[in-house]
Amino acid sequence: MRIDLHTHSTASDGTQSPADVIASAAQAGLDVVALTDHDTSSGWQEATAAADRLGLRLVPGVEISCLLRGVSVHLLSYLHDPEDPVLVGMLAESRASRVGRARQMVERLTPDTGLRWDDVLEQVHGAATIGRPHIADALVARGVVTDRDEAFATLLSGRSKYFVPQTAPDPVEAVRRVRRAGGVPVVAHPAASKRGCCIADSEIEAMAEAGMAGLEVDHRDHSDGERAHLRDLARDLDLFITGSSDYHGAGKQNRLGENTTDPESLERLDALAVSTRAVHPLP
Repeated sequence: MRIDLHTHSTASDGTQSPADVIASAAQAGLDVVALTDHDTSSGWQEATAAADRLGLRLVPGVEISCLLRGVSVHLLSYLHDPEDPVLVGMLAESRASRVGRARQMVERLTPDTGLRWDDVLEQVHGAATIGRPHIADALVARGVVTDRDEAFATLLSGRSKYFVPQTAPDPVEAVRRVRRAGGVPVVAHPAASKRGCCIADSEIEAMAEAGMAGLEVDHRDHSDGERAHLRDLARDLDLFITGSSDYHGAGKQNRLGENTTDPESLERLDALAVSTRAVHPLP
C-alpha cells in the first residue's frame, strides 16, 4: 500500500484543483492520499468525490500555520471535525493574517521589483487564501525570479528585508484544539533547517505532551541525518512516523509518492482518531 499524507491544491497554494490532485495521485500509483491545504478544509468535498470515483482512500486534513517565538511551525491535522467552531475560528484568523502579511510584503517589494497587488491576485485560484507562494508566482510571471524555489530562497525568505512575520497560534495550543475537534495532529517537516530556524526537541516534546501523535520524518527537506534524529525522537516520545511528498503540483519540484507512510502508521492514526472522538464526540 502506497500512502502519501501531505498534498496541496488550489484551495491553498497548489496549482491543481482538489479533484486533479486526486487524479494525479491515482496516476502515481498511490492507494491513500491526504489533502492538507493551508488553514482550510474547503477542498475536502471535491477531493472526496474524486477519490470515491477513482477508488482511492482520501484522508482529509489541514496544514495549520503556527508560530513559536518567531519560528514557523506547521501542524498537520487529520480527520478532525471541519465544523468544530473553535478550530474553524483559529483557521479563519490564520487565513486573515496571511492576507494582511501578503499585502505588507508586496508593499515592501514594489519599489524594487515593480510588483503590484493585482499581479498577485492574478495568481490566485477561486477562494484560495493568498500567501507567499502566490507572491512567488507573481514574481515569476514578472520575470523577477525563475521559479518558486528561487523566490523563497531570496526575496521571500525569512532573512529577506521584504519578509513580514505571520500572526499565528502557538503550536501547543493548536495541538490541543485539533484533539478537541476529534483530529490527529502531526508536526510537518520539523527539522527542515534549509527553510530557516527549527523548533527544538524540547518543544516537540511539549507538543507531544499536549497530544501530538506523530512526526513527519521522510520529507525532501530533511537530510539523512535529520531523518535519523527524528526517528530516534519519535521512538523516545512514542510518536508514529509519516513520510510524504508535500506536493504542490507545478508550484514545487515535489512529486507525489516520493516519500510514503507505512501502513502501520496509518493504522495508528485511524485508531487515535476513533479514540479521540470517543472523548470528544463529533456532532
